[in-house]
Amino acid sequence: MKRNTLFVSVLAVLLAAAPAETLLAQSKKKAVRKPAPVSLDVNVVNDPATAPIVKRGASGGGVLRAQVLLDRARFSPGEIDGAFGGNVEKAIIGFQKAHGVEPTGVVDAATWKLLNADAAPVLGRYAITEEDVAGPFQPVPEDMMEKANLPALGFSTALEALGERFHTSPKLLTRLNPGSTFSRAGEEILAPSVRSAAPPKVEKVVVDDSDKTVSAWDGDKLVAQYPATTGSEHDPLPGGSWKINGVSKNPTFHYNPDLFWDADESHAKAKIPPGPNNPVGVVWIDLSKPHYGIHGTPEPATIGKTQSHGCIRLTNWDAAELAAMVTPGTPAVLQE
Repeated sequence: MKRNTLFVSVLAVLLAAAPAETLLAQSKKKAVRKPAPVSLDVNVVNDPATAPIVKRGASGGGVLRAQVLLDRARFSPGEIDGAFGGNVEKAIIGFQKAHGVEPTGVVDAATWKLLNADAAPVLGRYAITEEDVAGPFQPVPEDMMEKANLPALGFSTALEALGERFHTSPKLLTRLNPGSTFSRAGEEILAPSVRSAAPPKVEKVVVDDSDKTVSAWDGDKLVAQYPATTGSEHDPLPGGSWKINGVSKNPTFHYNPDLFWDADESHAKAKIPPGPNNPVGVVWIDLSKPHYGIHGTPEPATIGKTQSHGCIRLTNWDAAELAAMVTPGTPAVLQE
């Protein structure tokens, strides 16, 4: 009996210990599988020799390098954030098509060779100016009636303003500059070196609902491509051939709730003051289709990922560049 009792006691101890050992082994496996932080070291990002294959699921320095070079080539990835998303893939495909490369949506060796023909550093130092931090900065209300009561719809913070300047998400700027306040003139930060040269004039603009892009053409040559938000099930993109009537910079938005299927019933017609956080951003490119235009947005991170009320939305910087490329009478083709 004593021998049997001892055997049972030992067996009970072993069985009780087994789950703990199993959990320990599982936790070690999980720890091994945890990915290491992706480096955004400036020397690595600026070195074309270190650029890896960039494809779906990628993030970090390689994607950041590709995003900046695509931006400078006028194949906009939208808001630069160091992560591979749908807008990055669209930009890669457009760039590849324009350069006679198979449109795989992957930055492979052949595509890197074309992108790296632009040899300037993709990250550089920038000294924040008095203008960058002058403001006034204030929170932007969501309600249209509250927006109508403000004198202007400027940036909410200096960091948001710098994000627009560098076509970059504030989150990425913060990651590139740990400890920075983004609030003092003279403070140096690390930022993407995005496009700055004046764009060429173009002969035609095409809005394509199938891939959510706006492209600019000089004859048969694709000059630029931008990710876009192009309508919704309630307000689908109106297909057809139209013309650009003209461009309005820093426009006042004439809000008419009757034209918005999701408008608050208590809302009335109102004039929404200008500014980068105006509902149509910093520019309105008027189309000959009544009530329709190509315009900017106060929320660049949402481009290509949400719906619109029928108009065509771009990031503020892409809309401003496209506005400089067109003239009254430029054809605008809207297609599915």
